[in-house]
Amino acid sequence: NGCKAGIVINPGTSVDTIKHLIPIVDMILIMSVNPGFGGQKFIEYSVEKIKEVRTIADEVNKDLMIEVDGGITTDNIKKVVAAGADVIVAGSAVFNGGKVKENIEVTKFI
Repeated sequence: NGCKAGIVINPGTSVDTIKHLIPIVDMILIMSVNPGFGGQKFIEYSVEKIKEVRTIADEVNKDLMIEVDGGITTDNIKKVVAAGADVIVAGSAVFNGGKVKENIEVTKFI
């Protein structure tokens, strides 16, 4: 009926855990912080997870969307996109400081 399927992996979950599902899902969300509250620092090894999922997806599911959520800032968004992310969730980076429009404009040309 047009529904899509996705999987979320937390920072402590290995890509190997979901490798066999990559061919059949529509999206994988890679959490780059431990779920619970906003404003956490981005976990750097998430970039390697993004690259790993992108490499597998390029072989078995070219339509797979990779989403990343947690600790995204103007300082790390480019490397997250370069690693293969298609969808970015940026809460605190956008809404903190009362400069929503300016914060969004920074990422406009990535």
